[in-house]
Amino acid sequence: MVETVSPATAQPQGRRERNKMRVKNGIYEAALELFTQKGYDQTTVEEITERADVARGTFFNHFQRKEDIIGEWSERRQALLREGLDSEGLENSEGADIRLTLSHCMSILARITLASSAQTKALLTAWVRAGAPLEEEPHTAHMFSRFIEAGRESGEIPQDIDPELAGHLLRDVYLGALFRWARKPVGQGDLEAELQAACTALIDGLIPR
Repeated sequence: MVETVSPATAQPQGRRERNKMRVKNGIYEAALELFTQKGYDQTTVEEITERADVARGTFFNHFQRKEDIIGEWSERRQALLREGLDSEGLENSEGADIRLTLSHCMSILARITLASSAQTKALLTAWVRAGAPLEEEPHTAHMFSRFIEAGRESGEIPQDIDPELAGHLLRDVYLGALFRWARKPVGQGDLEAELQAACTALIDGLIPR
């Protein structure tokens, strides 16, 4: 994950809060570096605090468990997704072409993932092993569902299509492509091309020709 100033990481105004955020970000970045180099399971809290140059207790002031680093990583990805949608004018996509909207979404998701491929693969593996795909709120599915609902309202998507189900199917498409990409050596596989092709195949089944 590339470090980006976002709603999740924007610097507060107070000096004390800025210092707290600086320390938290330092711990977070140190953890991600170690997870990428050694693997999540092989990295200890002690190694993270040594890399971040903070006391062990400082780690627990910001993260209750090592697993919480994975939750932070997921939240920051969500923040980057929201930023990407907003920058392309997709947060309010009323009247937009549904195919173009979903194509842009897949491009944004691919861009976030490919910003740091090796790190993403390491964190994705840890995210899955931590059970997050089952336990976390499926924000990406909700995003897709909103776009499908907008497509129904504009008449592009048939009224008998369930937006929630379609949103989860699109999320399944995204995660399936992501998992297949993660199994390949770094630099191999065209994630965005696969996401676009899979998305097109699904939308072709939803929208009558």
